[in-house]
Amino acid sequence: MALANATASVTAQRAAKVTSRDLGLERKLRRAMQGEVRFDAFTRGRYATDASIYQIMPMGVVMPQNAEDIEAALTIAREEGVPVIARGGGTSQNGQPIGEGLVIDCARHFDRVLDYDAQARTIRVEPGMVLERLNARLKADGLFFPVEPSTASRCTIGGMTGNNSCGARSIRYGKMVDNVLAVDGWFHHGEAFRYGAMGGEDGGVTGSADARRLATSLVGLAHAERAEIEARFPQVQRRVGGYNLDALLAPVPNLSHLLVGSEGTLAISRAVTLALSPLPQHRVMGVCHFPSFRAAMETTRHLVDLGPVAVELVDRNVLELGADIDIFRRTLAQITRGQPDCLLLVEFAGESADGLRADLARLDQCMADHGYPDAVVEVIDPGAQKQVWGVREACLNIMMSMKGDGKPVSFIEDCAVPLEHLAEYTDRVTAIFERHGTRGTWYAHASVGCLHVRPILNMKTDDGVRAMRAIAEETFEEVRRFEGSHSGEHGDGISRSEFHEAMFGTRMVRAFEAVKNAFDPQGRLNPGKIVRPLAFDDRDLMRYPPGYVQAAPRETALDWSDHGGMLAAVEMCNNNGTCRKRAGGAMCPSFRVTGSEMHVTRGRANSLRLAMTGQLGEDAFTDPAMKATMDLCVSCKACRHECPTGVDMARMKIEFLSHYHARHGLPLKERLIAWLPRYAPYASRLRGLVNLRDRVPGLAGLSEKLAGFSARRSLPVWRKPWAETGAPSSPEAVVGDGRDVVLFGDTFNRYFEPENLAAAARVLERAGYRLHRVAPADRGRPLCCGRTFLSAGQVDEARLEAQRTRDALIPFVERGARIIGLEPSCLLTLRDEFHALLPDEATQALSDAAFLFEEALAADQEAGVIDLTFADQGGRKAYLHGHCHQKSFEALGPVETLLRAVPGLTLETIESSCCGMAGAFGYDARTIETSLAMGELTLFPALRQAEPDAVILADGTSCRHQIGDGVAREAIHVARFLDGVVS
Repeated sequence: MALANATASVTAQRAAKVTSRDLGLERKLRRAMQGEVRFDAFTRGRYATDASIYQIMPMGVVMPQNAEDIEAALTIAREEGVPVIARGGGTSQNGQPIGEGLVIDCARHFDRVLDYDAQARTIRVEPGMVLERLNARLKADGLFFPVEPSTASRCTIGGMTGNNSCGARSIRYGKMVDNVLAVDGWFHHGEAFRYGAMGGEDGGVTGSADARRLATSLVGLAHAERAEIEARFPQVQRRVGGYNLDALLAPVPNLSHLLVGSEGTLAISRAVTLALSPLPQHRVMGVCHFPSFRAAMETTRHLVDLGPVAVELVDRNVLELGADIDIFRRTLAQITRGQPDCLLLVEFAGESADGLRADLARLDQCMADHGYPDAVVEVIDPGAQKQVWGVREACLNIMMSMKGDGKPVSFIEDCAVPLEHLAEYTDRVTAIFERHGTRGTWYAHASVGCLHVRPILNMKTDDGVRAMRAIAEETFEEVRRFEGSHSGEHGDGISRSEFHEAMFGTRMVRAFEAVKNAFDPQGRLNPGKIVRPLAFDDRDLMRYPPGYVQAAPRETALDWSDHGGMLAAVEMCNNNGTCRKRAGGAMCPSFRVTGSEMHVTRGRANSLRLAMTGQLGEDAFTDPAMKATMDLCVSCKACRHECPTGVDMARMKIEFLSHYHARHGLPLKERLIAWLPRYAPYASRLRGLVNLRDRVPGLAGLSEKLAGFSARRSLPVWRKPWAETGAPSSPEAVVGDGRDVVLFGDTFNRYFEPENLAAAARVLERAGYRLHRVAPADRGRPLCCGRTFLSAGQVDEARLEAQRTRDALIPFVERGARIIGLEPSCLLTLRDEFHALLPDEATQALSDAAFLFEEALAADQEAGVIDLTFADQGGRKAYLHGHCHQKSFEALGPVETLLRAVPGLTLETIESSCCGMAGAFGYDARTIETSLAMGELTLFPALRQAEPDAVILADGTSCRHQIGDGVAREAIHVARFLDGVVS
């Protein structure tokens, strides 16, 4: 009872804090700003975390559209005495961009290029500029910004400046501080200034006399503390802890370098001027294999002597966990020989391809000289290198994919030691872990002695937190023993600020405080970081505080046992922000359109976690605000595949909707969509009447008013349904030689595009398959996967459909037949959601036997089971758009394999995210604008450039409809195309 009361008390305290609202501050900000001002509990909850273990609810969040907005926010915050926290991508590992004050999200709108001089190799950008987007722009001029953290797809220049980011190639290009030329910013009270290199007419300062006096006093402070700085600052490249007072000792100091690494505690960035580098013409990589971790550590310094641009560690944990993740399995198999304990990825870059081949030869010889002959896998192809770097950049997230409460925890992650001590240091830290009953994960920057190491701890318990404290103190003692740095890349934040005094000494910490006081005398800019720190092991500041438990839902509609419960599945989101990427892959399409944290997988997961644990108030899990958070999730399943920790937001949305509609009822539009398979046989008979909706003026508008179907969209046209020939088959008719198939006629193709099923049947028969017609036991309406019911959260009805379908198909499967389908969202439901609806061996057997049309053909063609011959297409061009679920289940490759086998056909696969239709999403009057905007990201522009006589291929029925509406071109199913070319 006491524990239950304590749990309720903690939950109530957090809920009271987040649901309270400073209306006066909110109104002032709304009146003064053009950008968004959000003080609601759900928004604040989404901004309460970064990629660390911490969680602190802010008072409110603003998303400035321009400089004037930020000036207004700073002025009002000063008048109200409110702390201010600047935030970029929110991917920090140590709690830097979170706090109890006003969060300024610079990533939403504040992301323009202000000045660019390609000849001088300089660029000036606003702090919300994302690194990957910047480098994509610079590539045409043969330039790039060389500080490249693994989070390049979502980290912002402002955040990188604040953290003094480094990246894998720092051995060649240095840290952020080495590549920043100037910083334009605001002081705590809103006054603008610019700090750059001293000298010249302005002395490196633009701004008021106060800004100049401050600069002069800081240089004076650095010189007064020269002896202490030289004695106490670690002499390793990877030192980012504290303030960069050492930078002001340079012969011509750059004042902006004091702001680099200051984590928003001294000023707010308005713009950052960067030094650019020439983009290397060529890169090569050698993947070095080692039988032990110690061997790799001992060899690292010898590899560095060869002059590479990067030497990166991939340890056994990554190799083992990555092999279980679809997106990484193939790449790891290609670069790994045998069973190495770990790998070192060694990259060389330069202008001469011959010179780089010589570098690889020297690498191979070096490995042999140290006892590891034939231990280098060369990766020359740029595309293959990109895939390998994708694995390396996802190392953290791969390790965070561990199931259960024990996770690799960041707090000693970025310690850096001289290379000559690396092997002994890692041995000692491993021993520390063993003393505390755990083990660690290692990866990253072996080249500079900065290995990212995370002990596996359960941060939901007091024991886990106590172990964290002990491990930190003992590890940092070892770092000092080896004259290293306790903060080597990801900044200080909450995790490491507390330990500055032990590292730098009392006098140096007092000097840091003097810097903070000079810039921010009231201590309102990101308080608790670097100086006067928050306690790093205060559980009240953590994501999992005392008494953290699931409050809702009490029972789930789907089976979540493979994750240990739904809350555990939600907690797999570690806030790394991979879902915030704007290019490549498919995740997350709604975020790519809106740019809002509300509409990204991470934001939804945070909202679910807070609501489920009662931290957003009573009944928050089924609150309309939670519904609004989930509304733009198009259930594309890209997160299931591309999120390295496997967060499946599409499945979570099903679970949420089941509870939401149980409480609030099912609207008419959702009811019509959900029950489509049940009434389809009757509607098809009345198709002449039903199809009038898009033929009689006014009916489309009436349907929008009554049911919410956008009048701007035509609805699918009801057709005479596909009729299978012959009587239903008997399971005994299955021969079991690999040629027995059941063509699964989904509702959409059956009633709206029956020609696709007819074409598929002809192709299968020409290929020599035996088609078995399967009817349900009741001989009633056709079988259904239940997808439409799932999309509306009607899980019980979906389970009935799944049971009915499985019962009919499993006798055929048990005798060796395969189930072949055309519509990815339907067929793949048998491989995915069926497990959450009917978790047993029969479902697994059905799942193993379920294949998309092209998957079966491509596999059997390669295995020699069939022998397809294709008519020459005489140079015809085909554009292929993959359905999101095909991409999620890696089922697009077989489509490409088949089409590339067609002689005379030139295939171009469009690199696109979700088409935007996403089942019923694109028909909804509330979301049609977002739907069309998704199509405009990459799909529509690519198809507008397609040749008039090119064929456009798309397996998704909704994709074909979207293409027709968006670019007025007909897209056809691959089955129809193959029907015309298979002899």
